[in-house]
Parts: sequence; C-alpha cells; structure tokens
Amino acid sequence: MGGRSITRCVFRSTAAAAAVLSSSSAFVPSASRSNRQNYGNIVSRSMVATPTPSTAQSNGNNTTAWAGKALSQTEFMERDTVLVTDTNDAIIGSASKRSSHEFSPSQPYGILHRAFSVFLFDASTNELLLQKRASTKITFPNVWTNTCCSHPLHGMDISEVDGPEDILDGSVLGVKNGAIRKLEHELGIPLGELKVEEFKFLTRVQYWAADTVTHGEKSPWGEHEIDYILFITVPSKESLTVKPHGDEVDDISWVTQSQLLEMFNDKTLLFSPWFRLIAKKWMMGNPKNDNEAKNDAGENGAIGTGWWEDLDRTLNTDDFCDYETIHRFDPPEEHMGGAGDAGPLY
Repeated sequence: MGGRSITRCVFRSTAAAAAVLSSSSAFVPSASRSNRQNYGNIVSRSMVATPTPSTAQSNGNNTTAWAGKALSQTEFMERDTVLVTDTNDAIIGSASKRSSHEFSPSQPYGILHRAFSVFLFDASTNELLLQKRASTKITFPNVWTNTCCSHPLHGMDISEVDGPEDILDGSVLGVKNGAIRKLEHELGIPLGELKVEEFKFLTRVQYWAADTVTHGEKSPWGEHEIDYILFITVPSKESLTVKPHGDEVDDISWVTQSQLLEMFNDKTLLFSPWFRLIAKKWMMGNPKNDNEAKNDAGENGAIGTGWWEDLDRTLNTDDFCDYETIHRFDPPEEHMGGAGDAGPLY
C-alpha cells in the first residue's frame, strides 16, 4: 500500500460549500407520520446548552483533563458533552451524551450531534480492524462495528471543535484529536502511535437509528449523528499496539472484504447500522472472495470503485473526498421506531 503519507483533499466547490456550512436554518423533512412534526424541535429543547467542558475536573482554563478509564459507562453518558448541530453541521450548543441519545415521544430522533467513525487498516494485508462493542455499553451493545465510533467533545485540553473553514479544507483536526483520544481509550492504542496527519477525512453522513435490535421495539436509546468518516493505515498489524478496554470492547478482529461479507451474511451476528451503511454504500467494490478479487485486481491492485479497493488511492488522492455534501440516510426497517415511534425522514 505504499507509505503512510497523506495528501489533503482539495475541496472542489468552495463557494457552494461555504453557503451550506454558513447556513443556520435547519432542514425539516416533510411529514408522513405524525411524529415528524417534532423533528424541528430536536435542537431547541432545554437540554441543548451553551458549550460546557466534558468529563471529570476542569484545569481552570475552561478545558478538562478527560478521565477516560476512570469512569463507568453511566458516568460517561452523564458527563461527556457532545457538539449539538443543526442539519447543516453548524454547532449550536451542547448536550450530555445521555440526553442526545435518548429517544422519546417528545424527542423521537434524539438530538442531532457530531460524531466520527474511524476505519483502520493493515496496509500489508488490506485488512480492516473491527471491534465488537462491549455487552456493558448502554447504546448498541454486542454489535460488531468499524474500528472506533465516538464523538468529539466540548471543552477538551486539545480542542475537538472544528469550524466551517476546517471542514472546507479537510483538516478537521478537532475530530481527529477526538479519534486519537478514543482509540487510546477503547483499544489501548498509545497516544503518539498514530499521528493526526495520518488520518484522512473523506465525507460526512447524517443518519439516525433507534437501538431497537438490542433494546426492543420501544427502545429509549438511539443515534442521530453527523458522522465524519476517517480512514487510516498502519504498515502492519504487528506495528500497532492494541490492548482493548474491557468496558468498551468485547472482541476485535482483522478482516478482509470477503470475510466481512461472510460476517454480514451470518444472522447470528449483530452490526451497528452506521457501519453496515458505510461499508455497503462506499467501501466495497466487487463483492468477491479474496482469490477472485486478487485475480481481477490488475496492475494497480484495484478491483472496483470502493474506498477499500485501493487504499493508496483513497488516502493519497482527493478522488473520494466530498466536503460539501452531508449524505443523509434513514436506517433499515429494524432500526425504526423506538420510544418515540420514529419513522422515515428522507
């Protein structure tokens, strides 16, 4: 896969993107279910507050020394302060992780907030590192997902807040700082082992999903996020230190594309809805087994147009970058509903 150097994507439509990112008006979908009338109120409820520091004790400079492994899952839900956004991804306040993930009749889709999804690959084998979320997780326990999924937070020692200009130029250092923090927390990857400049930001996805598969039809929990997709490679898995935190991760696995497809087809396994969406929408090209893929790869090693097909191209060109569009998706049918009876938005 070549080296680990990263070429920053060039934004193709700065004027158009600036208009999108500077707008403060919220996107309100047309209603076909009665509960959709509540969508416009998601980000105006009383729990959306002025940004406040996250987790543990302040150092006196309105930032915080994040406690990491010192806290329980419940404490994380109460103390972590996520970035609340409108549907154009403009930050409009903050909320606790708990309140932003609560699905209820008055808040059927939770509170829209910023998130990130990291996909970490072994460049020597083209394998992706998956994690199985711990059974003790409050939201989406026991599901397989991409390497790391979490949230940038307000008030951190190293800022995790990105403005419109950071999105336009693809740098998003705040989101990447949050990714490094959580990779250390969840997977025990030491700080400094992965560099901020090695992450490649590709695009953003707005999705929602009620956690009905693990918490039942009237689940009080769910996700509603604008998710920043980050790719990164390491030379080999042997060059990476991975020591998963038991309260966060039950298992890990390095998989090829064909192995992941086999896992998707295994009805005994659960997957996060965001991971399945991203993997099938963008990551995979031709769904073939490893030998067929290798035979069809050709001289450049690519077997299709998926991001996973040619990691060197994905990481070192702007071919797959889209900083202007926020791609919006409803979940599969099994993740609709919840305590607020949430239905399709898009």
